[in-house]
Amino acid sequence: MNAIDLLIDDHEKVKDILTRLSDTTERAVKTRTELLQKLEMEVSIHTQLEEQILYPAFKEAGGKEEKTMYHEAKEEHRAVDSLVLPDLKATDPSTLEFSGRVKVCKELLEHHIEEEESEMFPSARELFSEDKLNEMGQQMEALKTRLKKEFTAKQAA
Repeated sequence: MNAIDLLIDDHEKVKDILTRLSDTTERAVKTRTELLQKLEMEVSIHTQLEEQILYPAFKEAGGKEEKTMYHEAKEEHRAVDSLVLPDLKATDPSTLEFSGRVKVCKELLEHHIEEEESEMFPSARELFSEDKLNEMGQQMEALKTRLKKEFTAKQAA
C-alpha cells in the first residue's frame, strides 16, 4: 500500500474512534477507557509514521510552502501528543469534563486530518513517484507492526 493511502486509512480509524468516544455518556466508563487506549495507540503510531518517514521526505523534496506545512503539522502533533491526550488520559472518564476534552481532541484531530488530506497529501502525490510512495508505504507498514507490538507490550506490563 502506498504511504498516502495507508495514512488515510489510519485517519479513518482515528475518526471512527473519536466519533464512538464522543457518542459515549458519563456512565460508559469502561467503553471510554477502552476507546481512549485505542485512540492513544492509533495516534501515537500514526504520528511516528508521519514524523519518521513522510514528513522528513516531504520537507526535503518540497519548497518553502512544504516546509511551512511540515512545521505546522509537527506543531499540531505536539499539541495533541503533549497536551491534549495526556490531559484526556488524566481526566476521570465518568465526568462532563472528559466529554469536553474529547470534543476538543476530536476538533483538533479532525482539523489536522483535513489539512493533511486537502493540502499536504495532494502535494506529496505530486512530489513523489508512485514507486517512492510505495516504498515509504512498505517502511510504514514495517514500523507500524513494530510499534504496535511495543505499545501492546507496554500496556500489558
